Amino acid sequence: MEYTPLSGREYPRFSAIKTFFRLPVAKIDDDYDIGIFGVPFDGGVSYRPGARFAPSQVRELSSLGRGYHESHEWNLFQQTKVADLGDCSIIPIDLKESYKKIENFSSSLLERNKKFLAIGGDHSITLPLLRALHKKYKQPLNLIHFDAHLDTYPAAWGHEYHHGSFARHAVEEGLVNPKKMIQIGIRGPFAGKEDLDFALKHKIQIVSMKDIKNEAVLKKLLKPLSDWTEPTYLTFDIDCMDPAFAPGTGTPVPGGMSSYEVLQILQILNPLKNLVGADLVEICPAYDPAQITSLLGTSIAFELLNLMINK
Repeated sequence: MEYTPLSGREYPRFSAIKTFFRLPVAKIDDDYDIGIFGVPFDGGVSYRPGARFAPSQVRELSSLGRGYHESHEWNLFQQTKVADLGDCSIIPIDLKESYKKIENFSSSLLERNKKFLAIGGDHSITLPLLRALHKKYKQPLNLIHFDAHLDTYPAAWGHEYHHGSFARHAVEEGLVNPKKMIQIGIRGPFAGKEDLDFALKHKIQIVSMKDIKNEAVLKKLLKPLSDWTEPTYLTFDIDCMDPAFAPGTGTPVPGGMSSYEVLQILQILNPLKNLVGADLVEICPAYDPAQITSLLGTSIAFELLNLMINK
């Protein structure tokens, strides 16, 4: 199979069946290197629902994607084989059963030594993805977490699993190494000072918006990541962005990053040695009338795929 995007000259970008980056649809056991798949589940949200529609929306907007990365000076789709694997099966009214389906689906890729980019869905989907990766690599993963929120919060309404608790469960289950876990874009207001207790207890590194605005400080904080050799996962919650740049999300928080800033940060991360998987979550098309959030999501997805190329 040819793993190249559909030509925009033969089929204009507003035409043809929509796939991620206009790439071919592949079966799980085909010979691609990185599989992109949708996880249309938002049963873990606490505020605005609707992220279940993001995979379809991102597929449509990714028609505007291109392959050549000017900073890396390579064409992504000539460097590695990327394919659209369709959507993971979920049960919209059952979180725990959906977790099983997500874990099984991602495990089926990992058994074949594939890397993946999952397009959510809400942030609760990251936990079953990490469970599958932990089973594959048999060790805690390093975690890079872009978010406005810590996602280490306690049970909500008596329910342990929701989009604001995945990071706590990942640490408590031993899926990630908190000493090699970094949270980027975190900002208040918080419900209380105790919101930070979990991160302080486990020595999780937090990169605040104040850090991000100081380029020298930011580079100093991110430089140690280039020495990580263990399997690393990156989860990207679109609400780390300022809602002026990404209004289409479930829990927007003012004061976040601009589109330019986040793309620059992702390029700073380029020396990463062993990024084995990633996700992009919390895009909510119903609150994205001009589609600028999904368009930004396309650019972020492109950067994440570039980070997975073996250096």
